[in-house]
Amino acid sequence: MAYDDLRSFLRALERDGDLKRVKAEVDPHLEVGEITDRVNKAGGPALLFENVKGSAMPLAMNVFGTDRRLLKALGLKSYEDIGEKIGGLLKPELPHGFVGVREAFGKLGSMVHVPPRKVKDAPVHEVVLTGDQVDLDALPALFTWPEDGGSFFNLGLTHTKHPETGVRNLGLYRLQRHDKRTIGMHWQIHKDSRNHYQVAAKRGERLPVAIAFGCPPAVTYASTAPLPGDIDEYLLAGFIQGKRVDMVDCKTVPLQVPANAEVVLEGWLEPGRMLPEGPFGDHTGFYTPQEDFPALTIDCVTMRRRPLLQSIVVGRPPTEDGPLGRATERFFLPLLKIVVPDIVDYHLPESGGFHNCAIVSIDKKYPKHAQKVMHAIWGAHMMSLTKLIVIVDADCDVRNLHEVSWRALGNVDYARDLTVVEGPVDHLDHASYQQFWGGKAGIDATAKWPEEGYTRDGGWPEMVVSDPETAAKVDRRWKEYGL
Repeated sequence: MAYDDLRSFLRALERDGDLKRVKAEVDPHLEVGEITDRVNKAGGPALLFENVKGSAMPLAMNVFGTDRRLLKALGLKSYEDIGEKIGGLLKPELPHGFVGVREAFGKLGSMVHVPPRKVKDAPVHEVVLTGDQVDLDALPALFTWPEDGGSFFNLGLTHTKHPETGVRNLGLYRLQRHDKRTIGMHWQIHKDSRNHYQVAAKRGERLPVAIAFGCPPAVTYASTAPLPGDIDEYLLAGFIQGKRVDMVDCKTVPLQVPANAEVVLEGWLEPGRMLPEGPFGDHTGFYTPQEDFPALTIDCVTMRRRPLLQSIVVGRPPTEDGPLGRATERFFLPLLKIVVPDIVDYHLPESGGFHNCAIVSIDKKYPKHAQKVMHAIWGAHMMSLTKLIVIVDADCDVRNLHEVSWRALGNVDYARDLTVVEGPVDHLDHASYQQFWGGKAGIDATAKWPEEGYTRDGGWPEMVVSDPETAAKVDRRWKEYGL
């Protein structure tokens, strides 16, 4: 089952022996980050810091730090479960006979529970603070790396809506605490909330913003998913958890937030109000430089009576980003196949920050098929930010990096099989010589055909494989060898 709120999931982890309560006082300035990073990289448990210096609020860390914990949080046995479920809903075939009709109605029925549900009363409204009562210093923000520009909230789920269409967006952006009532909104150039802010500013309007902490796990995951701007993240959250997400109206802004969140910040963004934000040790493993970003004044804080906060540590991989990125990779394979049906499988390595490199297998059908797929991927929504695409044949395991590198290093004539283009890159990319765009490469590591210009005698060589009969014989006799 999925979990309705963060605290019920933490209780389940504790019953499993997969949560450690830290009762000693810890400093959110560097110490919490150092502890969490070590525990995460060792594959350790979720952490609940009960005595954070300067705050009465417990801090939950490393909650999704392993694949097992994230799958448990989402009520899944494997990441493939939800991918197969999404794929089943996307199949366009017409039903045949009574059985087919029943299956079609079953698919429609499975969507009934998906839309979020509005409720009047909510745990997150048990305490309401407004005006001068607001004190962001009471919340445990993290100063994680030595050269960070300040303390940050790293897992605040930001809610906005388009000023003209009213379409909601849920996004996950880092939030720098500037003072007791002000936070910086790190909205990157390709993000939907930034677009909402720009539209509001052009209209001379303030933009309402609500930021929720400690949300139900499926909601927290959905905030990280690279969905198109017209798809509500709460539909994905409900689809994953198998039931509707309870939502409640905010107290001071015309937005809705999860009723079972732990803490919510509400405020209005004034057009043109900017403050320097950063530097910040980001998920790239490098510091991103200081830039001006919108500054939000918090007018209202709502929370549970005994709230807790959830955050994460990002930096040099592996980090807690790993399981979240692997979930997205598997969940969105069926959707990517709708756009690029040539794809058999794909893998986004964590060491590439998930968006820097895509390894893609195809069932090659015609000359230069690999190049066609490269360009299709560069035109597919947020996959447009991919800097390196490696195309391999369908018999290659895209998650076996040794096998992939063997093909990419041995199957390529770089004068012919390397495609170099320019295009958009991630806002945080430090390697591009100018911000927001740079060079990209595609490597065709498939077996080459005569039609592609490979005309050497004998054609493309066969791979070395064992003799099947001998391999079976050795399997049967393995114990005899005493090995």
